[in-house]
This record gives sequence, C-alpha cells and structure tokens, in this order.
Amino acid sequence: MTIEKAAAIGGGVIGAGWVARLLLNGIDVSIYDPDPEASRKVSEVMKGARRAYKRMLPGGLPKEGKLTFAKTIAEAVTDADFIQESVPERLDLKHRVLAEIDLHAPANSIIGSSTSGIKPSDMQVAMKKHPERLVVGHPFNPVYLLPLVEIVGGAQTFPEAIEVAREIYSSIGMKPVVIRKEIEAFVGDRLLEAAWREALWLIKDGICTVEELDDIMRYGFGLRWAQMGMFQVYRIAGGEAGMRHFMAQFGPCLQWPWTKLTNVPEFNDELVDLIAGQSDDQSSKWSIRELEKIRDDNLVAIMEALSKQNKGKGWGAGALHNSYTKQLTDLATAKTKISSAAAKAKATKPVKKATKKTAGKKG
Repeated sequence: MTIEKAAAIGGGVIGAGWVARLLLNGIDVSIYDPDPEASRKVSEVMKGARRAYKRMLPGGLPKEGKLTFAKTIAEAVTDADFIQESVPERLDLKHRVLAEIDLHAPANSIIGSSTSGIKPSDMQVAMKKHPERLVVGHPFNPVYLLPLVEIVGGAQTFPEAIEVAREIYSSIGMKPVVIRKEIEAFVGDRLLEAAWREALWLIKDGICTVEELDDIMRYGFGLRWAQMGMFQVYRIAGGEAGMRHFMAQFGPCLQWPWTKLTNVPEFNDELVDLIAGQSDDQSSKWSIRELEKIRDDNLVAIMEALSKQNKGKGWGAGALHNSYTKQLTDLATAKTKISSAAAKAKATKPVKKATKKTAGKKG
C-alpha cells in the first residue's frame, strides 16, 4: 500500500521520529501536538534525520514530503491513509486521543499506536466506529534510522489491518515483526526491561559503574547482537553440535541464583542520584544533540558495514539497508526526472503572440 498522506498525533521524540521517516520518504504529513514548542522540537529532529540520510544517500535525497501543523486532531487526520499516534503512555490519554482519531479519520485508514507496553485491546475499547483498524506499531528510537517495528493486533483488530500495516511500514524501509500473542510490553521492551533491571542492581550494589556496564555491552555481546541476535549467536557457541549442545551445556545454570530479574531495586532518590551522577561523569562533556549525532553516525556506519557482507547482499539490518537506500535513490531519481520533464515542457511551451486587440491594451 502506498501512503498518499499520513498524520502524526504527538510530536515528541518518537512522534517526531515518525514524522522524519515519513517526510524523508516523500510523504506529506499533518501533525497535531498541543505543545507550543512542538514545531521547534520536530525541526530539531528533522535536522538530525536529514544529516543521517545524507550520509546514507550521498547521491541526493528524495524530495521531502510537506509538513503541516494542524490545530486539531480532526484537522490532522482528515484524508489521511495512515495515522501514527505517539502520545504519552497514559491509558486515559490514549483513550481520549484514539476516540477522537477514530471519530474523524477515514474509515479505511490504518491507525498505529507507538505505545511501548499497552495492549491494543485495552486501547480499542475507546474506539466506537472502527476499532478493527487499530494496531500497535511500536518502533525504536531513532525511528528514522532503526528499522524494527513491532506490530501487535488487539481482540478487535482485523487480520487484514495487520497485513496492511505490515505493507505500510515495509514501504517506508522498516522491518515489521508481527507479535503472535498480545502481551504487555511486547517482545523488545520485555527483553530491555529484563536487562535494565539487572543493570540497576549491578550499579546499586557497586559491582560496576554506568560507564563500565556500557563498555561491557558495547565492546562485547552488543556487537554480536547487532548482527546476529541472541539465538543465532548461541547456536554458534554450541559448536558443531549447535543449539542442542549449547542448551545442554548452559541450561543448568539457569537454575542458579545468578540474577535478580524477578526483583526490582527500590526506586528512590538515592538510586536516581547514583545513576544520574555516574551518567553525568560518563557523558556530560557532550550535549544531547551531539550525542544524537554520534549515535546516528555510528548506526549508519554499522548498517553500511553490514550491507557489504554476504557478497554484497548484506546481512541482517545490512540487507534491509541496501534495499532501503536503493528504494530512496529510485524515489529521488524518479522525482528528479519528473521535475526535469516539467521544467523542459514549460521552457518549450509556445508563447502566444499578442493579437491586435490585446497588443493595444495597457496592463
């Protein structure tokens, strides 16, 4: 499915990331966000996104879509083929926003929610007209670069809506993964939550610092995960016998009380000060915008490196990167040809000669 017009409801970090990805794919976007700073914040994200895409596509970007700031949700979603909701994670707010989107959006439009944990069934109850077209479309930051989007359907979601959502997200260079069962926090955030809890314990108990923990991830298994994920890496660790040997070798240790995944450290000012202080020691020499640029450059470089693997076909995110950059290049070329043809036609269009009647008239 081709998106002619999209709407974004919410222009925070995630909402603005969606806007950037859509605009850079040449899609017009209408956005609604009551924050008086929304325009500035979206503009800042767009600067970073353009910078990253210029690194991916040194030959030139497609013509950007047009961005319009709507005064109401109703105005934003009018005639939109695709709507992405990215408001804060409060169910009461989701209910109000989705009810209004449902009331005013075209009946055949797909509505995706960026929620990172709320089940779609719990959101659909507020939609009285067409709850069947709501899916969770959970991305990862930065949305304009990271391709993964988790698609989750609710109790009232039509299977056809899930398939159309898959086509829509694929059309803008993403890797949709449909989650088979509806659960809170889906898959990605459940894994992140488990690691986050353990990390908080390790810092709280003085086992390591924030910087040391990050180094362990980025110099070790983080590099493996970036290109193969968890299970393919562990299959290799099993040697020639593969996954069965790995499970037999390391399975018993799962019974040992090594981790604290089922417990949560007390979330108090002392823990916040400890984490925030160590984070300042690690990263305060860079502004958030500078860190975003570093992150984006690193992500592009990783994807470009992976794109050259497998005899140039790419591996993992690299294969999708090849496909996506080709898609954007083709889009840029097509728009350039259309613009050139239009300009040429205009230049060669014969000019009407003034008649005797018109020649004598004053302008």
